Amino acid sequence: MPRTRRCRYPNCHAMVMFPDHYCQQHYEHEAEYLASRQRWARSNDKQYTHKYNTVTRYRNDDKRQQYNFYRTRQWSHLRQQVLERGHYLCAYCKVKGVITPAKIADHIVPIEYDETLKADINNLAVICGKCHRAKTDWEQKYYGCGQGNELQSVTPIDDVSAIVVLMNEK
Repeated sequence: MPRTRRCRYPNCHAMVMFPDHYCQQHYEHEAEYLASRQRWARSNDKQYTHKYNTVTRYRNDDKRQQYNFYRTRQWSHLRQQVLERGHYLCAYCKVKGVITPAKIADHIVPIEYDETLKADINNLAVICGKCHRAKTDWEQKYYGCGQGNELQSVTPIDDVSAIVVLMNEK
């Protein structure tokens, strides 16, 4: 069965065979429409590829190794186990008494601070996007993680409820 779609002309409900966009009555608009699509594609394609290709994701070798870990089969299995263990619910919101669905597996003690805990399932918790942003900010202040910061020599905190209390102190 041939594929069809509606005519793009306003308030025209005629059906058109692919790859055309306009019916026989409004076909004079087809060339103009295709030209506008090509102009848009040319201008936006450069923006998207330029923006994507100029972002530097790996600032140094340590970061490159950390990011490469997230592309391994080991990480995907760990992540899946943690999400199922936590029933896809944010552990940090649970401490506050709120049930929030989540899909992010997060290291409780950041791997930038302690590389030996990167594959430890007990160092992983399910976290929602909002809590993840707040925890990342807290980690940058407490541990000194992140770009441009220097790692602090502090005792690692591996208790989710303690981290929630410290995150909300401000």
